[in-house]
Amino acid sequence: MTDFAIEAELIKKNYRRICGVDEVGRGCLFGPVVAGAVILHPGRLNYQYRDSKKLTPAQRLRLAHDIYEKALAYSIGWCWNDEIDRSNILEATKQSMRQAVQHLQIKPDYVLVDAMVPDFFTVNGRSVIKGDDKSLSIAAASIIAKVFRDLLLEKFSDFFPDYSLAQNKGYPTQKHKNMLLSKEATIFHRKSFKLKNGC
Repeated sequence: MTDFAIEAELIKKNYRRICGVDEVGRGCLFGPVVAGAVILHPGRLNYQYRDSKKLTPAQRLRLAHDIYEKALAYSIGWCWNDEIDRSNILEATKQSMRQAVQHLQIKPDYVLVDAMVPDFFTVNGRSVIKGDDKSLSIAAASIIAKVFRDLLLEKFSDFFPDYSLAQNKGYPTQKHKNMLLSKEATIFHRKSFKLKNGC
């Protein structure tokens, strides 16, 4: 169940600005990896927040607007495919998360990160396995990151219609992989993510 229990325990330890952090697009073939960072207002919680993958696009959009209205702070960070190719997807994910946290309207005093050890931040924090199913703050971060990235990929679909980006959002569906095997990749595809015939 997604709730505020982890955050409530931290509040008892005198942390006041607890930030949830999550990413989307790590396993994609196209476009950026995107991270969300959210500091919820403890008095304005919405228990409908949950792992963005378990919500419909309409639900995600509605809840994203709710987060923008009620949260103490929120931010998005991203790393493009060229940075992913230059370093690697893990380092690019960390960079997008750092960027999101750095651009928050207020500085957090603790970070909760979905399934990643937060030793790359300059603030205290902890990893929460399946955090977007457990922590409202992490779930909120996953929602705004997913909404941002999905809308971006829908825009890109207008420029690269052959790749069905509005439908697959850059993920490696069979149709997407088949298109890459038969057609040259765009400048926004991740060149370090190799495909093989029959994959």
